[in-house]
Amino acid sequence: MLADPSASNPNRDAAETAALAKGGRTSFFGYVLRLAARFPFLFIAGRLYGAEALGRFAYATMVVELVAMLATLGLKRGLAEDMARRPHEEAAALIDALLAALVASLAGAAVLVLLPELVFPATRLAPLDRWFALIIPFIALADLALAGLAFHHDVGAQVRARSIIEPWVLSIAALALAFTALKSDGMLIAYLLSMVAAFFAALSPALRRFGWPGGWRLDVGRIWRLVKTNVPLAGADIAEWGARRLDIFILGRFASAEIVGIYFVAQQIASLPQRLKSSFDPILGPVLTRNLAAGNLAKAAGHVRQISFWVAAVQLAAVLALGIPGQAAMGLFGPAFAAGVTVLAVLLTVELFAAQAAVAEGALIYVARNANLMWSVIGLAVQAGLSLLLVPMAGPLGGGVGAALALAIAALLQSVAKSRLLQARLGHAVSGWRPSLLLAGIPAFGVGLLVLRTPEPIQLSIGFFAILGSYGLIIWRFGFKGADRLLFARGLKKIEDEAASLPLPLPVDKL
Repeated sequence: MLADPSASNPNRDAAETAALAKGGRTSFFGYVLRLAARFPFLFIAGRLYGAEALGRFAYATMVVELVAMLATLGLKRGLAEDMARRPHEEAAALIDALLAALVASLAGAAVLVLLPELVFPATRLAPLDRWFALIIPFIALADLALAGLAFHHDVGAQVRARSIIEPWVLSIAALALAFTALKSDGMLIAYLLSMVAAFFAALSPALRRFGWPGGWRLDVGRIWRLVKTNVPLAGADIAEWGARRLDIFILGRFASAEIVGIYFVAQQIASLPQRLKSSFDPILGPVLTRNLAAGNLAKAAGHVRQISFWVAAVQLAAVLALGIPGQAAMGLFGPAFAAGVTVLAVLLTVELFAAQAAVAEGALIYVARNANLMWSVIGLAVQAGLSLLLVPMAGPLGGGVGAALALAIAALLQSVAKSRLLQARLGHAVSGWRPSLLLAGIPAFGVGLLVLRTPEPIQLSIGFFAILGSYGLIIWRFGFKGADRLLFARGLKKIEDEAASLPLPLPVDKL
């Protein structure tokens, strides 16, 4: 690491913060679009297909997405570093990554085609089921194409592919197929169509941006070294992703498909705030690698604190607005789903616990890869052990509630451990929690209690916005100061132009 952290340049600091804010705003718009598309799909699935069919769908998509995550080999985040090492061979770096992921995804798909029971346990196999796993290469390659575009701060491509095309194709196709002879496989076919559409929406701009690398030749040794370098990142990705799916996996082994379906709906609602954190990933990585490579540890910690606060502030608003009228929200998808209100409440709490760990990991993967992986594995082991203990239990702590509680405890453990680890490595505070969050949350919670006294349609309309409005007014007045307001500020064209002209990330070989 460079010994001189370099004098802080106020214009450059402001430009970096503006770049983070601009990337977050662009992806936040995509987050809102994804939210708008996710609820119609859940409504269609719950009302037209039922909890049992939705549970089968949830388990099958969980398995193929897990294998697709494995097939990316950690390159979703490692690709930026490889491109930084090869500034004149960016297209070649992308092709290397795509080729490695293609081989891995085809191998994973072949295993599931041979053993379709891994995707559809304890259910009768339909003709489509055996071949469902062939979607895996499309998922993995789309993720890497978007990662390559993110290296050049092109967040718009991710918004189009993942927040517009994918969810809306899924919703529209599921609705159309519900009234045909293909209804029994309607959701699975809709999923296949949505992932193929997202693949082309991701690959097309990547090809336009990078083109085909002139003089590129297959070098198995180079690709193997790339894969080996990113093994810790792959492990951390799998552990983080697995923590979000392990509950469904264990629940699917001990509970009926109907219970899995109810849990899946609660999980989808609860995970919407979590998606906000991923909004900052495409721009946070390049900004952090640049400052870490230059030895600017204080600035890197400051960016982590800033993102942590932005994420916590918006997440808390979503948790209050979605959680307090939770029974009415779950009931939208069918009477059977209203029983999942306790699961929804616990899962929303998980998001508050997990926010700090998720943002901290964005820096830990560069400064403490192995330690970060260790804590991810520990968290996963704690979750698995508690899930196996609680899920089979009878009573209020068993079933879906037990799976959610296990996830909450594991998330709290990782939040504390990873935040402290990053603080120790950077030598500066990284936590984004501030007293203003509590100051805004308590009155909003009080408004929510009043909202619960109204009929359910009022809770989900006027009540929802009353909770958000009371929280938003207080947090904006007393919580957002100075650079905090860049997330929602207008008129930043000049500073954002400077942000866009910032140099691309430096290699971090010596971190």
